[in-house]
Amino acid sequence: MPFWGEAAGSTTKEPKRNFRFKVLINALDTGLGDGGMVWFAKTCDKPSFTIESTEHQYLNHTFYYPGAVKWQTVSMQLVDPGNPDAVALLASIVQQSGYSPPGAATALTTMSKGQAVDSLGKITIIQLDAAGVAMETWELHNAFVTEAKFGSLEYGSDDLTQIDLTLQYDWALLATAEAAPTAAGGKEFFKAASGA
Repeated sequence: MPFWGEAAGSTTKEPKRNFRFKVLINALDTGLGDGGMVWFAKTCDKPSFTIESTEHQYLNHTFYYPGAVKWQTVSMQLVDPGNPDAVALLASIVQQSGYSPPGAATALTTMSKGQAVDSLGKITIIQLDAAGVAMETWELHNAFVTEAKFGSLEYGSDDLTQIDLTLQYDWALLATAEAAPTAAGGKEFFKAASGA
């Protein structure tokens, strides 16, 4: 029987809800012992991927074979709380990635993937249940900032200032808490191959 037809009780299952989530970005750690929890996150995409395919023609038949997995960018919207200053933190992350505005002719530093990944740190997206327990945990690997929009100003609007952030990453790992958990407390998917 579907969950919406069950009688209320301790065994009733509840579907995942979009508003129960938290985002952890190590580089945005406010020093309050929150591990980089971005409590000012408003929305966040979950990781997604496409699997490319190769076409093979044989006589008058066409066959398809799966190819490489390509992970899509993750976008999130943040409200700028002012304290901490999210714009300043993001500008610092980009600067630590190796970017600096044009200046002296001898300034030859450029961005590198290593610096960009290190400056952002670990990225974790966690979907929670009603009790605040993680149901689904995504960890983005080798993530770096590809786009940051710091909002628009308007005299006729009293909305909170919003930051749009886009992250690129190489792959994501997923861990879930299910009815038959592993010793680690859940099942892992897209986990690294043994010996890696």
